[in-house]
Amino acid sequence: MKTKFLILRFSSIGDIILTTPVVRCLKLQYPNAEVHFATKNQFKVLVENNPYIDKYFLLDGPLNNFVKTLKAENYHYVIDLHNNLRTSVIKFRLGKPSFSYNKLNFEKWLLVNLKINRMPDLHIVDRNLKTVENLGVINDNKGLDYFIPEQHTVNLSQAIGDAPSFVAYAIGGQHFTKKLPTEKIIELCSTIDKKIVLLGGKEDEPNGDIIANALGSKVYNACGKYNLNQSASILQQAEYVISHDTGLMHIASALKKRIVSIWGNTVPEFGMYPYQTQFSIIENKGLPCRPCSKIGYNKCPEGHFKCMNNLEINKIEF
Repeated sequence: MKTKFLILRFSSIGDIILTTPVVRCLKLQYPNAEVHFATKNQFKVLVENNPYIDKYFLLDGPLNNFVKTLKAENYHYVIDLHNNLRTSVIKFRLGKPSFSYNKLNFEKWLLVNLKINRMPDLHIVDRNLKTVENLGVINDNKGLDYFIPEQHTVNLSQAIGDAPSFVAYAIGGQHFTKKLPTEKIIELCSTIDKKIVLLGGKEDEPNGDIIANALGSKVYNACGKYNLNQSASILQQAEYVISHDTGLMHIASALKKRIVSIWGNTVPEFGMYPYQTQFSIIENKGLPCRPCSKIGYNKCPEGHFKCMNNLEINKIEF
């Protein structure tokens, strides 16, 4: 007899990728596990190719209808890796035994507002896995998962010519204060003696054009030109990856790439640094205003943005 599990995580790209060890370990370690995953419709790409997910459900409409669909599955357990109001409603309505991720909101508040660090020295992946430890599931230490369909493999030969290797730079970020300013990106890229491929969404394309125009043929602006799977294919081919604190950083971790991870207003102590891959952290640790948020802002609250503007680019080692 199958034991049916429902995993809840509705956003965002990086957070969903960080749940993949739970999905894999639960599927492979719990006897006769059938693993279902519920997320938002826009994140379908992150679950549809995962062989450890038996079935997925996409929220794209009234929550009441969504709950009715889930209720018909008659789950044995619900694994809540989001733990917000919406998932609390779903758990209550399903009425099944559940295990919920500890968001450590108070500890995050202390770090942001009083600069008191009571966060555990534990990656968020390991905190996710603690959610299922009472089911006998343990970390297999195989890292994150990201599965690229063969049809989305990218051939960059036309774009970058016969360059023997290239560096991928994920220049985007969900918030302004997580991103290195464009002029600093230009400064950083000018120190790299390899071809550079810029990655990001359509919203990053204008900044990518500015960088490419400033540095010429050494930079290819791929922002907005490829879907997420194709961008992952480019990351997979890169010699190493430079990234802000963003979803592509976690995809690069899943692909076991060496990562240069640049941090602004957020800090690695929140537990979302690259996981089980070689990486270096670039941050301005000497600022009393940092972290100013657990997520980010559309502008620096202090007006100076020293966490990014004062980074010493010439001291970054690749």
